[in-house]
Amino acid sequence: MGSTIIQGPDSVAPEVEAEGTPLPADRPGRPLAEGTTPEAPLVGAPGPRTLRFSDWLYRSHGASLLWLVVRVWLGYQWLNAGYQKIWGSEHSAFWFGNGAAVKGFAAAGVAGSASGKGGASYGWWAGFLHNFVIPNASWIAKLVSIGELLIGVALILGLLTGAAALAGLSLNLIYMFSGSAGVNPAFAVLAVLLVLAWRNAGWLGLDRFIFGGARVPGGLGDTAGRVTHRRVAAANH
Repeated sequence: MGSTIIQGPDSVAPEVEAEGTPLPADRPGRPLAEGTTPEAPLVGAPGPRTLRFSDWLYRSHGASLLWLVVRVWLGYQWLNAGYQKIWGSEHSAFWFGNGAAVKGFAAAGVAGSASGKGGASYGWWAGFLHNFVIPNASWIAKLVSIGELLIGVALILGLLTGAAALAGLSLNLIYMFSGSAGVNPAFAVLAVLLVLAWRNAGWLGLDRFIFGGARVPGGLGDTAGRVTHRRVAAANH
């Protein structure tokens, strides 16, 4: 025997939707995702967002073109510096000549530190130059020449961009500790930025193939993130 539901004048008949048809968000009876409330939107649901400049710079692959320009320019400077020391105008003082240029550079740093007119600003660094660099100037000159050349090649190709930029930064600091400013401060600033943005900076380079599976979260290569957003968006409609 069937049961009968008696509704009073103030009763509201329950809404009946076709099977599989989601109820609008502003109507009662809409199923809520786990962990949400009627007042709180779905976590991760797309909506109006203002992308901060730092996020765009370090996470969006749209900024990779900017990093490509910085990387190639800085890489060329290092490549040319290494080339000149091995085959160019400075080869007789670096690759040949028993590292005369390195010996003279280190000696000037020590002398400036002793006189208080420039040179190495720290006594311990002046001692390092005097006791280690000057006696080993010959092989250090070759190491510096090859190092600058390889740093330049790696930056231009986008190969291990972060490591190459860090190596360049190390040389910049060594030169500045020894009393040489020149272009080193500018190179050091760019190197720090490349180290911070190493993955995005190498996206338009060989790093894209080396670290291709490690996408930048939220970036243009973040396939999983795009799929998740599409699923959340579909659940809201």
